[in-house]
Amino acid sequence: MPIRLIDRRPDVSPDRLLSECVPPPRFAPVRFETYRPDPSEPSQAAALALLRERGTTLAGPRTETRSWWRFGRGSQEVPGKAGVYLDGGFGVGKTHLLASLWHESSGPKMYCTFVELTNLVGAIGMRRAVEVLTPYRLICIDEFELDDPGDTVLISRLLGQLVEGGVQLAATSNTLPDRLGEGRFQATDFLREIQGLAARFDVLRIDGQDYRHRGLPTAPAPLTDDEVARLASAREGASCDHFVDVHRHLAELHPSKYGALLDGVTAVGLVDIREITDENVALRLVVLADRMYDRDIPLLASGVPLDRMFDERMLKGGYRKKYLRALSRLIALARAGMGQDGGHGVEEEREEV
Repeated sequence: MPIRLIDRRPDVSPDRLLSECVPPPRFAPVRFETYRPDPSEPSQAAALALLRERGTTLAGPRTETRSWWRFGRGSQEVPGKAGVYLDGGFGVGKTHLLASLWHESSGPKMYCTFVELTNLVGAIGMRRAVEVLTPYRLICIDEFELDDPGDTVLISRLLGQLVEGGVQLAATSNTLPDRLGEGRFQATDFLREIQGLAARFDVLRIDGQDYRHRGLPTAPAPLTDDEVARLASAREGASCDHFVDVHRHLAELHPSKYGALLDGVTAVGLVDIREITDENVALRLVVLADRMYDRDIPLLASGVPLDRMFDERMLKGGYRKKYLRALSRLIALARAGMGQDGGHGVEEEREEV
């Protein structure tokens, strides 16, 4: 019988959350040497050179300046600002470069997505997070997209304290740091925090063919409900659940537990996928899609085609980039589940070079 995700209620310890803060498996082998800049885009070679220089410094012996940092009198290990920020469209190699910097640096070091970092702080509290993370030499944050003013204030204050402790930062996003949150929230506190975050980063713009000119990959034709059930039953370790049951179950779990929800799962079967009109449901499924993609778990799906899972209003709204990334990843996983050449999502086309 297939696994039922809705029967699982994982208990995730803070130690596990920290131990999983490493590049996902698909980026485990990448290095600066394996990044191939596009000759027609000089910004890619420039970003590679600058990050290599920073990586060389971080690979060497640590300069102990942290006792002076608290008094604002110390010098940083790396010249320039405490953070480096890689901005560019999907698929220009940002994650490849970020993971390469992490691999190059000596420890202690951390690699996580913005969502994973907020989940960690939510799980262990701000004070404990500062205590645990201040000894780190480098923290890499992928997909730095601010979806909530509360998260913005939380992470801004965390990073501020970590920088004062001498921690180096590196981050990626598809939006420049002074424009994060633009078109979503206009609260004064939120905008003030955005400016504070931007001041901590040197920005490296990485140009390349924009995802909007490539479009989403073609979604495979949905399976039937019976086909999903049959394929899941024939595959050891596969799960099979009704789509509605799964998104209701996700609402009862903290997002930090979505990865553990997939422990030991070799394929995810979702029956009767429907168009989503609730933003909260959609954002939870984005996190689940990211955790599935990190683990290369194929998708077996029936119902509406995946490229119709989010309604048109959502694909034009403030979370548009998140939804496009999720669709790209789910389509790639569905192709893999059907034995097609799944490849990688549209935004990973250059990330894997």
